[in-house]
Amino acid sequence: MQKIPYIHRDISWMQFNYRVLQEAKDIKTNPLFERLKFLAIYSGNQAEFFKVRIAHHKNLFKLRKRIKKELRIESEIVLKQLLKMINEQQKEFSDIFNNQIIPELRSNGIILKKRLDLTTSQRNYIENYFQDHLLPYVQPMLLQGDKILPFLNNTALYLAIELADKKTGKRDYSLVQIPSDKIKRFIELPVSAKGINEIIFLDDIIRHNISFIFPGYDIVQSYSVKLTRDADLYIDDEFSGDLITKIKDSLTKRNVGPPSILVYDREMPGPFLQYLMNVFHLDEMDIMPEGRYHNNFDFFQFPDFGKDHLKIQSYKPLPFSIIENESLIFNKLRGKDFLLNFPYVSFESVVRFFEDAAIDQEVTHIKIVQYRVASESRIMEALKFAVKNGKNVTAFIELKARFDEEANLKWGNELEKSGVNVMYSFPGIKVHAKMALVIRRTDNGFEKFGYFSTGNFHEGTARIYSDFGLFTTDKRLTNEAQRVFSYLENKTLPKSEFRYLLVGQFNMRQKFIEFVRNEIEIAKAGKKAYIILKMNSIQEPEIINLLYEASKAGVEIKMIIRGICSLVSGMKGVSENISTISILDRYLEHSRVFIFGNNGKEKVYFSSADWMERNLYRRIEIAFPIIDPTLKKIVKDIIELQWKDNIKARSLDHKKTNNYIVNDEIGIQSQKETYFYFKRKLLGNN
Repeated sequence: MQKIPYIHRDISWMQFNYRVLQEAKDIKTNPLFERLKFLAIYSGNQAEFFKVRIAHHKNLFKLRKRIKKELRIESEIVLKQLLKMINEQQKEFSDIFNNQIIPELRSNGIILKKRLDLTTSQRNYIENYFQDHLLPYVQPMLLQGDKILPFLNNTALYLAIELADKKTGKRDYSLVQIPSDKIKRFIELPVSAKGINEIIFLDDIIRHNISFIFPGYDIVQSYSVKLTRDADLYIDDEFSGDLITKIKDSLTKRNVGPPSILVYDREMPGPFLQYLMNVFHLDEMDIMPEGRYHNNFDFFQFPDFGKDHLKIQSYKPLPFSIIENESLIFNKLRGKDFLLNFPYVSFESVVRFFEDAAIDQEVTHIKIVQYRVASESRIMEALKFAVKNGKNVTAFIELKARFDEEANLKWGNELEKSGVNVMYSFPGIKVHAKMALVIRRTDNGFEKFGYFSTGNFHEGTARIYSDFGLFTTDKRLTNEAQRVFSYLENKTLPKSEFRYLLVGQFNMRQKFIEFVRNEIEIAKAGKKAYIILKMNSIQEPEIINLLYEASKAGVEIKMIIRGICSLVSGMKGVSENISTISILDRYLEHSRVFIFGNNGKEKVYFSSADWMERNLYRRIEIAFPIIDPTLKKIVKDIIELQWKDNIKARSLDHKKTNNYIVNDEIGIQSQKETYFYFKRKLLGNN
């Protein structure tokens, strides 16, 4: 069998994170503080990548050669390529920050000072600040070669210091932690001129005051370092035992996992770096050079000094007044489907869905799947209040939502104490579906109100993630939603097949394959066949191969992929009928949309699922159809706007990866145009 063109998921992810870095240097459309924000996003993405994916490859790399061969693991090749890409991107990161961001900050009256540039009054200020605020946190950790292995906290910042004894000249080495988890990273300085704002990194305050900590030494040199540890809990595939206990135990171990990567200031001399490598038993695959400062996701904290002209113009989410103004939301939802697109449209109607259910005397049951929720959530509070009002409330909580495990445990405990019927993760499977169901009494029995979404019940991310949500009372969907909840509650298989919902672990993967094969047959019959896909990621090899087959058969395929794209599009003889773009802008593109031509009878689905192995094989996901022709038209309009984007869209086609889409058409920035699209439509409905 001929090997299909395929990009490793982590190589493709690195290409995605570079698109984030591109936003940090887009001076045409991004104001200064927006570009600084994208440096923070890039850095945060990379930090998580070190904790999970780099750690994963290093674990594979440690396997015996015989096992490597049997599993065809190419971990060493992939790891070396990833580290090379990260190194190159980090150099560009430093160039953007040092040669673009800092000069532009200065031109706008914001000066980022180093310790040697301080005035006398500013030196006095940071010395007093050190004594008053930092001294308890900066206890030195002396290094003694490889005799004692000191423990470095996961992702904590340290200064590695070379010292010379003032009497003997003997060289010693020490580490001092930079307490950026306790003290804000950017400290405002007394100004030296009117209209000027001056700040300094917390790191440089500690550099300046090191001599106070080591009174018997001269400071020879100091450089920042950070150790990232393996933070994966390795519980996704647990099939037995008490999963809650395992997760609780694993959370306590997350910050003490084995080292993944030591990042260091690239200005550090070789002998000093080699000394640290010997101390921590690291080799060349365990280290990564960066700039002078690490943990640059702290740029989210960068003070703006009220300079709003350096920020991106904000769009206030549009009220969905037709629902929000109703005294009881269910009166308006009955008998009609309503489509929402966040954050262009307010999330308030979703919150109201639960708050009204909590107080409506006719509501008997509320059911919800919780994957990620806000730390302060009106929705969760509504569920607790609903129990007090006599409702039967059921919440399925997925504990294996990476880096939200602790928050989900907390909410689970709170809901249980309030009387909510709480169910937790399935062993071996993640529940990633985004849906809720409210059941009300009527004179004729019961009516069901469903809410399906591509995103989480999270009031915070609803302001920055682009997602679709659907309110419906269509019995074809709500009855099947109830069967999904019955499966989650009782762990018993549904007695009949799902006909309208595509449900992971049951029919989702098979149906998607069926839809693609249908387009292939339509194309072979000489008719127009097309597929439009919008996802976070596509990586599943069998489906990618099927899309190649569809391309060869003449099916026109358009893909909008934000992140991982293992498919190689635009490749002659393989995928020339597949075109792929990626959009990065102010909002994170999070929705999954699937459109199949179906010989003129279009099928349109939204989903919580990407086409990745984990989603299609190891998760309970939901894909739900858009049935109303008016709503289908809205979906097609939004996707068409995205496809025409020639400002924030990049090509992912063969040999054009990450090139901005450039053409002679009128400039279209799809997220901006989508906002005004809904503004016109909602104004027309009011």
